[in-house]
Amino acid sequence: MESADIVIVGSGHGGAQAAIALRQQGYEGSILMIGRDPAPPYERPPLSKEYLAGEKPFERILIRPEGFWADKAVTLRPGTAVLKIDPQAKELTLTGGATVAYGTLIWSAGGDPRRLSCPGADLAGIHTVRDKADVDRMLAELEAGAKRVVVIGGGYIGLEAAAVLRKRGCDVVLLESQDRVLGRVAGEDLSRFYEDEHRRQGVDVRLEAMVGALQGDGSRVTGVTLESGETIACDMVVVGIGIVPAIGPLISAGAAGANGVEVDEMCRTSLPDIYAIGDCAAHGNPYADGAVIRLESVQNAHDMAATAAKAICGDPQPYKALPWFWSNQYDLRLQTVGLSAEHDTTVLRGDPAERSFSVVYLKEGRVIALDCVNKTKDYAQGRKLIEARAVIDPDLLLDPDVQLKEML
Repeated sequence: MESADIVIVGSGHGGAQAAIALRQQGYEGSILMIGRDPAPPYERPPLSKEYLAGEKPFERILIRPEGFWADKAVTLRPGTAVLKIDPQAKELTLTGGATVAYGTLIWSAGGDPRRLSCPGADLAGIHTVRDKADVDRMLAELEAGAKRVVVIGGGYIGLEAAAVLRKRGCDVVLLESQDRVLGRVAGEDLSRFYEDEHRRQGVDVRLEAMVGALQGDGSRVTGVTLESGETIACDMVVVGIGIVPAIGPLISAGAAGANGVEVDEMCRTSLPDIYAIGDCAAHGNPYADGAVIRLESVQNAHDMAATAAKAICGDPQPYKALPWFWSNQYDLRLQTVGLSAEHDTTVLRGDPAERSFSVVYLKEGRVIALDCVNKTKDYAQGRKLIEARAVIDPDLLLDPDVQLKEML
């Protein structure tokens, strides 16, 4: 039976960073990284941006050059999934029936794209944007002449894909079931700005648009029928409606969790010697007032990986990282810091018409988050306000000529 002192399940940002952090901490034991993806570890955010746009080849989005892993004595087993965990025997059952023994397990399997459940959802030409193979299939169809695209979902993945597809000359219809895009993650000021921007760029943005069925010619998708009865003809569909945490084997093994596997402040699950990090880990976040949440971001994956590595190496430091995110659409760079979900007040700094502004989110007068569009200085200085739990007069925040660092 194959064995390793530490087995990492997942070869995305969290898994790769866990291996890197362990070696940086001086860990000398054997490390095995098992990933469902057949490719070596690579960055995921560019998939819906530069890689889909054809601006970056695959080699430029590798997390490390391929030879790095052998140099650091990290064994990669790509194209392999973990089917079962035996926490008592400390054994994993893999696809193909092989078993692997571990001393410590780091689960960083991320999630699977949420699929449509309506009639026609299994037709060819319906795509998600989760891994390289997904985007490669889209690129092949675009190169073969696909021109009319329906994007389902007005979150960041859907908006980023819509922006790139417009740049590639496609006719794009974007469908969002809620009354605004980014409704789950941002305030109305930001939502309306991005709706206007996408329409200005030629995207047909439809709000409160519910998908009833997908039409096909027997094999490929040819249209999307809304619950209103309208059918939108298309050559391709891109679905961006969230992910389902990939935690099945952990839960079956007895780990606590539902929407994500629950971890403590050291990223330990309820099972002995098993850690979980990244998109699939549900944790009490200090910037959400201790609420148990999942964060789907590179920042979270990296910082949780560092937390787990330090705990394993005998230097436990609780996970307290300030969340941050980013999104590139057209010539707009959005930088978000903090968590805005529980805000009770918003302040708009600057004029969205100038394409450079910030939205500041407050809760009981305290700054808890910022969305900054082409406003890097506000992003950098706003971090300090959030970390300091600063209570700031909203009228003072309104003036974009007053720097945020002066308000500390």
